[in-house]
Amino acid sequence: MSDIGVAEIPVVVARDEVALPRATAPARNPLLDGPIVRTLVRLSVPNVVALSAGTCVVIAETSYIGRLGTEALAAMALVFPFVMLTMTMSGGAMGGGVSSAIARALGAGDANRAAMLAAHALMIGGCFGLCFTVGMVAFGASVLEALGGRGNVLAQAMGYAQIFFGAALVPWLMSTLAAILRGTGNMKLPSMIVLNSALCQIVLGGILGLGLGPVPQFGMRGVAAGTVIAYSIGTAIMAWYLFSGRGRINPIVRRLRIERAMFVDILKVGAIACFSPLQSVLTITIFTHMLARFGTETLAGYGIGARLEFMLTSLAFAVGIASVPMIGMAIGAGRVARARHITWVAAGISFFVVGIIGTFIAIYPHLWIDLFTDDAGVRIASRQYLATAAPMYAFLGLATSMYFSSQGAAKVLGPVLAQTVRLLFIGIGGWWLTTRDASGMSFFLLAAASMILLGVLTSASVIWSKWGAHDARPSFS
Repeated sequence: MSDIGVAEIPVVVARDEVALPRATAPARNPLLDGPIVRTLVRLSVPNVVALSAGTCVVIAETSYIGRLGTEALAAMALVFPFVMLTMTMSGGAMGGGVSSAIARALGAGDANRAAMLAAHALMIGGCFGLCFTVGMVAFGASVLEALGGRGNVLAQAMGYAQIFFGAALVPWLMSTLAAILRGTGNMKLPSMIVLNSALCQIVLGGILGLGLGPVPQFGMRGVAAGTVIAYSIGTAIMAWYLFSGRGRINPIVRRLRIERAMFVDILKVGAIACFSPLQSVLTITIFTHMLARFGTETLAGYGIGARLEFMLTSLAFAVGIASVPMIGMAIGAGRVARARHITWVAAGISFFVVGIIGTFIAIYPHLWIDLFTDDAGVRIASRQYLATAAPMYAFLGLATSMYFSSQGAAKVLGPVLAQTVRLLFIGIGGWWLTTRDASGMSFFLLAAASMILLGVLTSASVIWSKWGAHDARPSFS
């Protein structure tokens, strides 16, 4: 009898008796009640596929922009950090805040609040998109010139920026809609949209940029237009899905009121989380500037290793973003122990998967380097960097996973401060090495040490932050 659910117990009713309503078993939420490892893997796989498509876009764009000439490649190098900042802030940072808030509302059983949060999230995404548009239109030329853009390189960079950031509302709304769906536990649709958008982006960007067939060559403006069109299609599909009532929640709320509490619930995670990609871009910029003194070969060797870093941390990103709705719903339901368990499972998967691949490449670096260069000097520098830093990518995977877990629990300040410490460590440590005329290898060791520092501090901040009224944390007393 103990193995039979309430809904399965037969009810016998006499002919003259009034039939009572049949008891029904409460609906199970797999994100709250399902096996943690199986559920986490099931949610992560679509994200891995989607992020892999993003990597293919980077490779494809680099290929056909290269056909436009060296100046076009230099122009893309100038504007690319701002494009990536847009996508990481809208998708991983603010998007994580949106997913967390909606998941916590659903975990508490409040679908109406989740719908209200979705509506407010779209307002936030729209405002940020407009801010990016105004900022790049007003100051883009000055910023790109300060970074070294001159002549035709600057003109091509601005051509791309004017199209992409002129429509910055599109990527922000696309990321926000995807975050709303992920907050409900729907990972498949956003991932399919990202995958399809990536394919469209490759095709449209190539056609419009290179001028294939009867289409004239629009250069960098065409590449940007291909991206905007692809994102617009994805945005339209997700908007139709949500507003038609096919999703778990519908952002169209009767008697919608602008409520400060809704904005606070999202921004207390998303706004703080936005400092993480900002600091990450600043850290890479400072470190790249310090390596430039050793010449093109060392800089190129580091760049090859950094590409592997980007690819592997994307795997941790896929696992981490899948953990956000699971942890958020557990927190909303008051099940802090389960939220903690999910955190460590996600962290363990990210640490070991990224670490194993990174260590393998450190032992056999030619498997990665051969994809990019035959230059002997660059190969030597790249081997040195990968042998030193690649095994430590495991700690970047750990930090990434912990960052997203903290978003799910709405306790993101600790991981952001850990990123601040890493930025200071790189800045001060690099200055100290520069004053002592240290070798490039010393800077590679500095980068590896900063990865360990980030992973340890981020994990410590998650361990010691209080996630609930009855949260059991480590005690050494």
